Amino acid sequence: MKRLNCCLLAVAVSLFMMCVPCLAEQRFADLVGPVKVGEAKAVQPLTMPFITWGGDIPTFYANGGLETRAGTIFAKQGLNLKLVNGDNFVQQVKNYMEGRTPFLRGTFDMIGMASEVIGSDPRTKPVVVFQMTWSTGGDNMVVKQDIKTITDLKGKKVVLQKGGPHVGMLDDILKLAKLTWDDITVVWAEDLSGTPKSPAEMFRKDPSISACFVITPDMVGLTGGLDKIGTSAEGNVKGARVLVSTAQLTRSIADVYVCRKDFCDANRALVEKFAAGYLKACEEVIELKKAYEAGGSPKYKELLLLAQGIFGKDAVPTPDDAHGLLCDCSFVGHPGNVAFFTDKSNPNGFEALQAKVLELATSRGYAKVRQGFFPSMLEWNSPAFIGYLTKIQAVKGERFRAEAVAEEIEKMNLGVLDERTILSFSIQFEPNQDTFSEVQYGSEYRRVIDSLSKFGNAVIAVRGHSDVTKVLKECIEAGVAKGVLKQTGTTGNYRYFFSDGRQLDPTATAEVMRLITEGAFDGASANPRDTMQSALNLSKKRSEAVLDSIIRFAKGQGIEIDKTQVQPVGIGIREPVIPKPRNIDEAKQNMRVEFRLIRVAAEASKPRDFDF
Repeated sequence: MKRLNCCLLAVAVSLFMMCVPCLAEQRFADLVGPVKVGEAKAVQPLTMPFITWGGDIPTFYANGGLETRAGTIFAKQGLNLKLVNGDNFVQQVKNYMEGRTPFLRGTFDMIGMASEVIGSDPRTKPVVVFQMTWSTGGDNMVVKQDIKTITDLKGKKVVLQKGGPHVGMLDDILKLAKLTWDDITVVWAEDLSGTPKSPAEMFRKDPSISACFVITPDMVGLTGGLDKIGTSAEGNVKGARVLVSTAQLTRSIADVYVCRKDFCDANRALVEKFAAGYLKACEEVIELKKAYEAGGSPKYKELLLLAQGIFGKDAVPTPDDAHGLLCDCSFVGHPGNVAFFTDKSNPNGFEALQAKVLELATSRGYAKVRQGFFPSMLEWNSPAFIGYLTKIQAVKGERFRAEAVAEEIEKMNLGVLDERTILSFSIQFEPNQDTFSEVQYGSEYRRVIDSLSKFGNAVIAVRGHSDVTKVLKECIEAGVAKGVLKQTGTTGNYRYFFSDGRQLDPTATAEVMRLITEGAFDGASANPRDTMQSALNLSKKRSEAVLDSIIRFAKGQGIEIDKTQVQPVGIGIREPVIPKPRNIDEAKQNMRVEFRLIRVAAEASKPRDFDF
């Protein structure tokens, strides 16, 4: 039910993005038009933009409404703010440039699209003051039956809204798949949702389109639900399913506040109080939310009504929908901002995201030149934060319940949950190889680390595979020796039959394994059952050795891997690339370690107050 509430609100979340470039790859400066830079003054009240997003609800709480009320967090900080809707991002940028407000409110990708404009004057150069949230729901890539993993997007048509909320999401997915924009054919939709020119309807009506990016209500209409596959009933699309959702791709969309450089320099104390007040509000709202979910909280219900009134009933029809919107984002808090701005090795920190969004803005035509941002100038260890906030320690802990993850992966190994695979790639090894060099496999290890960092709510199964050749050889030898099998044919073209006339098919690996397990070839001097078990043990040992090598590689780059997010698994001979190798080169193709990025059930994750 909560997921459905989040789905309803995804429409509102994405509306503000419709005011970003309304034509694909259109230069943002052309949208803004001529603008005169004005002076940004610390007037009372100070205009502060917000957008329709759960991360802005603590701002309402801290302010007591659109105007600062006595006794609220912001009032106690000495602030006097007037909150205004900033869903029209182009207008936001105009107000920012003209000095009507010194602040911008948007996603990092949005700031990147506007970077050339806001960075064009020394006074308006952007300072990213603080990060608010990560988006962890509401946006999805739905695919048809011809797409099994994201690497299958190559050569396919993908539809998404022009300049909408999914441009950066698609860019992240392409990079993880080792693809470029030139590897796909982009079909641009005019609208986000609800019209024949929206991605969902174009995906539905055009059989040549293999994937679409949609908000969750449209996803439900296409597939029947996040973990379902369309059956063509109730108007959904047969075979359509969600391959990627921000429920797993949790490090794609960062929400931030930006301040003009001239205002930030002249009013640093004011900016600091606003940031500290917002983070304090996050702490209190999270506690109220916990109380509400545990049995009830009148104060939290009041906040939901306040948020509904500010966002409007068209965007947020009920207070429960406001709660769903809040659930669809992850707050980063003080620890997350420290990690975001000060940890240089953070793959999703300020420097990394800045490089990403600026490259995207220039490569896709939103900007002609790169205009960078200033990182936050706040002293995160100052008394303004340390003496004021209560949750300042970075308590990472394990993200997943290891037992639950192991159970999910075992289901996948049995073929029950194979549709949860998002990405799969492998490394090869030589016969008898038991060490794996970080130098030799550094590129693939880097890909594993990037996948883990972007997909915060997914896990990687490190799946070791063994060659089947020796097991097949001993199986046939044992069967002939026991008289279970009769050999016919000539050299190079032998065939083997059971006494009842059934032919043994060496390429039917599952059937061969079943016969071995049931003891059909027991009793011979060379027992294939023992060899099959040895192959399984060896494959598990290799997967563990590869995982150890990845951890060493990550540590060498200052990156710590959450071991609950990576699971070594031995597959043995069960899934050969070539079921009956004819030579050593073909046998080597079976000798591999596969990295499979998979979605796991929400119950496998451990709840945490702040996510960073």
